[in-house]
Amino acid sequence: MDQFRGLFDKLDQNNDGYISKGELHNEMRKHGILSADGKVQNIIDSYDQNQDGLLDYKEFLSYMMDREKKWKIHFQDLDRDKCGAIDQEDIMSLFKELGVVITRANAKQIIQMMDKDNSLTVDWSEFLHHVIINPVDNIGELVSSWKHNVVFDVGESRAMSLEFSEEPGVWSRFVLSAGLADAVSRTVTAPIDRLKTQLQVHGSKAFSQGFQELRSGGVRSMWQGNAVNVLKGTPQSTLQCLIYTQMKAYTQDHSQGSVTVQHRFALGCVSGAVAHAAFYPLEVLKVRLNLLQAGTYSGVVSYARSIYTHESLSSFYRGFKPSLLCMIPYAGVECAVHQSIMNWAKSNPDYNSESQLFFFSFVAFASGQMTSYPLAVIRTHQQAEAFWPASYRSTGVLHGLKGIYERNGLRGFYNGMGASFVRAIPCASINYLLIRKFETMFSQGS
Repeated sequence: MDQFRGLFDKLDQNNDGYISKGELHNEMRKHGILSADGKVQNIIDSYDQNQDGLLDYKEFLSYMMDREKKWKIHFQDLDRDKCGAIDQEDIMSLFKELGVVITRANAKQIIQMMDKDNSLTVDWSEFLHHVIINPVDNIGELVSSWKHNVVFDVGESRAMSLEFSEEPGVWSRFVLSAGLADAVSRTVTAPIDRLKTQLQVHGSKAFSQGFQELRSGGVRSMWQGNAVNVLKGTPQSTLQCLIYTQMKAYTQDHSQGSVTVQHRFALGCVSGAVAHAAFYPLEVLKVRLNLLQAGTYSGVVSYARSIYTHESLSSFYRGFKPSLLCMIPYAGVECAVHQSIMNWAKSNPDYNSESQLFFFSFVAFASGQMTSYPLAVIRTHQQAEAFWPASYRSTGVLHGLKGIYERNGLRGFYNGMGASFVRAIPCASINYLLIRKFETMFSQGS
């Protein structure tokens, strides 16, 4: 009971004999616990017997004893060699059973989250303290919280994680979850994405043209081109993940296990460029459909056949050069900025709440966008050359940049970037929420 009393006194920061929501929330934040607000409320709702919004020692003791009873057997299962403590090997073995291979450095980070005496092992008292502050319900949720609170070197801030699983079932389940979440997010934000494309090509005229199409083609016209965008998204992300993971493993083997910001930049550039090149024809088709007047084509396949028949196969790679040049700084800068900020934020508990981590991811995305956006505009212009007068068509990247400047000034290089930023927020939020839900659903069903 002494350890329980000690923890209660530690949480009771103002020494008034009660633990408030704020005090419990602050302790969770210090330990990097995500969704702290909801978890604190659940504890209060379940154990606040007199419903005063506070927990006295008796109420908190009831909560702690329930946690002790629930987690004692899990601790014994994790302690593989029955020495009374969990070490790095135990953590690595647990992840391996779940189909995820982690490094010893990652296992050490997890141990250090719970280790109070710097022994690099976690005894029962330390483990109990951790699961009291981190009120997860089972081993799966505990592992999930570790994955989100420890800086795993995943190198990507988008929906698809770059953690690589050796178990086909686990990997395929995650890919399916990420793919479904990506499809939903792209579909929900498709009207904004189409507006961005039209702004890149037509500038401010895109708004009046959009209203005209809405009147003539109806609400459904706002989703024109979305099917191709959905078909392109997840396979491209999956390929990039696989390339990045393999190259990172090779880099670690040849650089004493350290992956610097420069390494991440290079890996992000190469993996992004290769995956983008493989699926580039679908990108061209999506842009063409975004710009095509609603109702003037009879389907994706027939329109792709029409491009091939009336133009040439090379039309599916129009704008590829600026697209490649665009992808390199975008993927590289976003990757380097994201990982660098996350490494800093997750070592500072005051800056690792869910909302703050989401903001940092958005900063990384915005950094990548701003460095590459003029090239993205050139790419879209070249992809859409069939819709331009012959005098507007560019013969190269520099010629295209010059043409945009002459027609629209500096502002022309950033047409549609606001729409891109607006789309990013709901897109990332939907991905973040749905991936977890789909993973949980598929795990329970298997």
